[in-house]
Amino acid sequence: MSKVLVIKAHPLTGEVSRSMQVVDTFITAYKEKNHFDHINEINLYTSFIPEIDLDILAAWDALRTGTEFETLSQEQQDKVSRFNELTELFLDADKVIIANPLWNLNVPTRLKAWIDTVNVAGKTFKYTAEGPVGLVTDKKVLHIQSSGGVYKGQDPASQYLKMIFNFIGVTDYHQLAVEGMDHDPEHAPAIMAEGFAAAKDLAQTF
Repeated sequence: MSKVLVIKAHPLTGEVSRSMQVVDTFITAYKEKNHFDHINEINLYTSFIPEIDLDILAAWDALRTGTEFETLSQEQQDKVSRFNELTELFLDADKVIIANPLWNLNVPTRLKAWIDTVNVAGKTFKYTAEGPVGLVTDKKVLHIQSSGGVYKGQDPASQYLKMIFNFIGVTDYHQLAVEGMDHDPEHAPAIMAEGFAAAKDLAQTF
């Protein structure tokens, strides 16, 4: 039995969002094949995803100098606790699926905030005399992304996520891009159909 973490990075549901439609198709097909796997879905737009802000930076600095956690402000405690919880949820997962739209050639800001919780020195990578070394070598990661244009995986968002996960040690990394629906709206239904088919196929082997 595998633990699967699904990260949904879109404020809209699958009723409207194309990236959410594709990931929902993948999850449905995955569940049909892997009945006993535990799937934990986190919607970044309905969950508390703390950003690295003044509260967190000040709290980390205080904790490093020996301040007791209980003496931090309640807001600092809440943010640091949730940040750490998200890190542990990622570390505990065997497989991770991330789904997002391409917005202005970048990832949604909530996804960037989540990425900060999984790119953590001492937990997912470490510094050595030869440079940083990734510590996450036991996970499969799938990145699903929809975009109106066609970039063939070379857009900054796709490259950013691939770089981050390679940096922390992930080598079993997969990408599913569903592209060109706005560039070629006449063929958008066919493009989406191909994306759904690809998601179902990938669910059989992921």
